[in-house]
Amino acid sequence: MNSTNIYAKYIKRPMDIILSLMAIIGLAPVLLLVAVLVRKKLGKPVIFTQERPGLHEKIFKLYKFRSMTDERDEKGELLPDEVRLTSFGKFLRSTSLDELPELFNILKGDMSVVGPRPLLVKYLPLYNEIQKHRHDVRPGLSGLAQINGRNAITWEKKFEYDVEYTKNISFLGDWKIIFFTFKKAFFKEGISAENSATMPEFEGTVV
Repeated sequence: MNSTNIYAKYIKRPMDIILSLMAIIGLAPVLLLVAVLVRKKLGKPVIFTQERPGLHEKIFKLYKFRSMTDERDEKGELLPDEVRLTSFGKFLRSTSLDELPELFNILKGDMSVVGPRPLLVKYLPLYNEIQKHRHDVRPGLSGLAQINGRNAITWEKKFEYDVEYTKNISFLGDWKIIFFTFKKAFFKEGISAENSATMPEFEGTVV
């Protein structure tokens, strides 16, 4: 067994537990403050939960701080994201503060600190045979795609990075991604796709 397999099998998960627990304890005041602000500015619920596919496409509940309102039109349909995403919500997303509750997903074992981002369940049948391999590992709080463009690159390019990561997991590689994640968050790079408040939905890869 080579060093990459040893890291992925025996070291990565214990490292996730230690890092997520340290982050939860160290960031407890920030978590509490953001929760209070979300409750005051956006209302209840403070925590947004949504089913996402994880390792081997197993479904789990993802935790995030709420960043959009529940404003609806006269038919009861939710208004577009760009309308419901307030300035406060944009701030949460640009600083990645909305994703802090995912630390509990990491502690539980649903996610890893580093890995492909967990996407919508409805995307599962849209992946091609290569793209499906993004689920060969636990999804991550950040990943190779996030430090190489995040929402500013195409879905296809994201999935290329995701699959590349699954084939080349390493201790140094993970710490490089963690370092550049902090850098990206600080400079608020790649938060939104061009001409969109959020990333447009994935509709499948055109061959």
